[in-house]
Amino acid sequence: MDRNESLQRAAEDTVWDIAIIGGGASGLGAAVESATRGLKTILLEKKDFAEATSSRSTKLVHGGVRYLEQGNVSLVRDALRERARLLENAPHIVNPLAFVVPCYQWWEGTYYRTGLKAYDWLAGNDRFPGSSWMNAETVLDAIPTLKEASLKGGVCYYDGQFDDARLAITLARTAAAKGAAVLNYAPVQSLTISGSRVDGLEFVDAETSKSFRLKARKVINATGIFVDEVRRWSDRSAKPLLAFSQGIHLVLPKRFLTKQTAVIVPKTKDGRVIFIIPWHDRVVVGTTDTPISSADYDPQPQQQEIDFLLETSADYLRETPSRSDVVGSYVGIRPLVQRGSRSTSTAKLSRDHTIENDTSGLLTITGGKWTTYRKMGEDVIDAALKTSDIKALPSCTATLKLFGGELSQSPQQLEQHGDSFDPLRYYGSEANEMRALLRRYPELNEPIVATLPYRKIEVVWGVRYEMARTAEDILHRRTRCACLDRLGTEEARDKVVRWIQDEKDGVLPKS
Repeated sequence: MDRNESLQRAAEDTVWDIAIIGGGASGLGAAVESATRGLKTILLEKKDFAEATSSRSTKLVHGGVRYLEQGNVSLVRDALRERARLLENAPHIVNPLAFVVPCYQWWEGTYYRTGLKAYDWLAGNDRFPGSSWMNAETVLDAIPTLKEASLKGGVCYYDGQFDDARLAITLARTAAAKGAAVLNYAPVQSLTISGSRVDGLEFVDAETSKSFRLKARKVINATGIFVDEVRRWSDRSAKPLLAFSQGIHLVLPKRFLTKQTAVIVPKTKDGRVIFIIPWHDRVVVGTTDTPISSADYDPQPQQQEIDFLLETSADYLRETPSRSDVVGSYVGIRPLVQRGSRSTSTAKLSRDHTIENDTSGLLTITGGKWTTYRKMGEDVIDAALKTSDIKALPSCTATLKLFGGELSQSPQQLEQHGDSFDPLRYYGSEANEMRALLRRYPELNEPIVATLPYRKIEVVWGVRYEMARTAEDILHRRTRCACLDRLGTEEARDKVVRWIQDEKDGVLPKS
């Protein structure tokens, strides 16, 4: 994935079939779909890939157990189908994870077992194990840090877990390998219109301030929480599609969940769903659903959200977590489709995706979630074909192995011994090459942050092959240092800046 090559193509190529604005889950999914169908494709991202919502999820590839209670069976069925495909197509990124619904009242066992059996039935015969009842002793063996008093047992089920930012980079590399031009730090400034139809766009290379204009047979607005802003470029009177809700996640030390089994609280005191999840040798607690008035690239947690997550966790964990235990946090904003909804609660707004083709021909896709990114990409490219004279190959992404996914090893074999976290697992088929470099050049094994397993080689790899441009790109999205150890990351930033410059200057070893 070469940024200079993509810039050169943007300057020289006259007409693109598909131009995609936005480098999050929906835009990257559309780019992979478009490129694999033989279409001349370019993707432009204002900042870094997945910098906004798409790197700030609960880290789950799931059908959405809580949507069953809402009666949204079709959303759950589609998501479960995509969950199975992701496990097959990205075995280096996705793995099954056991969840337990702890039951402290006898009636809860029957109630949750019934719901999760329906979840199993909708999933069909995929590779995820089915749900089962566990007695109290078995629950505590799986989750020793859970409160024991009055525990009757629990219902165990399985969903998928992943690293959202690493999946985003994997999709960008997949799209590039299939012929797409992908660019980060390339903010689109405006749409170009011929007559009354959108026929291209203008963007700027943020690093050189050089402007580019390109023509496209179809422009896709996949800017997530910012889609309404782009829609108004072609129609100033466009009514907002979205309402916004923010969800925060707190990151705690591993001692709060010592084994590889997650806890789901299916109904908190105010009706929310909370997850307590082992992830990257830490514990992620989330999420909230707080209505907000506007979108921002760097939202901050509200104090009441922090208190809510800590208090809810304390109801279920033996040790009460405090603010001083929080080693990291992150906040994502959900793009929730509000058109036609009478609900005043963002928790009740649709999590499904919506596609709009406006009178100028601009195609907008928004809503949805990470699990269904591939289906979103397929749907929006199908819509592009139906509303233009573009011809394309049939979709093949349902069975397409993503970049690095052509493995002779299982995901379990790629892990280090036991439950410890090995970040090289997420590079898939490139991991062996990286390990060979580490053996040849031990200096590349220097930790980025002393408390974390990320190493200098990942800075090299990120700059060399993954279009990382800044220390923030490395610390937040090529690795996950920033959300796993906030203080250590702040101390490491200057060192990472030096390493990035060394790579750009050709000082670091190549092979």
